[in-house]
Amino acid sequence: MSIRSTIFATAFTLASLGISFGASLGAAEARGLRPIEAQSIHLGDVSGVAYYTVEPDGYRVVTTLAQGEAGTPVRFVSVLAPGQRALLSTPDQAGAVEISRNGDSVTVRKSGTLSN
Repeated sequence: MSIRSTIFATAFTLASLGISFGASLGAAEARGLRPIEAQSIHLGDVSGVAYYTVEPDGYRVVTTLAQGEAGTPVRFVSVLAPGQRALLSTPDQAGAVEISRNGDSVTVRKSGTLSN
């Protein structure tokens, strides 16, 4: 299945649930998410979407990414407790996307450089 087919299938599924896609992130821009709301992610030629659900053991964050239109999609799942974060980056210096939880809010932020 091509990345285009995967993204369209994901978009259709999320749209059928009444979920809207956010605009893609620019450098150092942060955007808060609501549960089940998808956020587009772009890291150079790698792109995809991230969303989260509220679970008893934390916020379950699902991120699906692929390289180009023909790339094989890869899904990352993490469960964030308050104060935790997940960092996604590519080796080609395209920057990083940080998904963090602060209390009851989840923020997706793209930065131009990686920080420890």
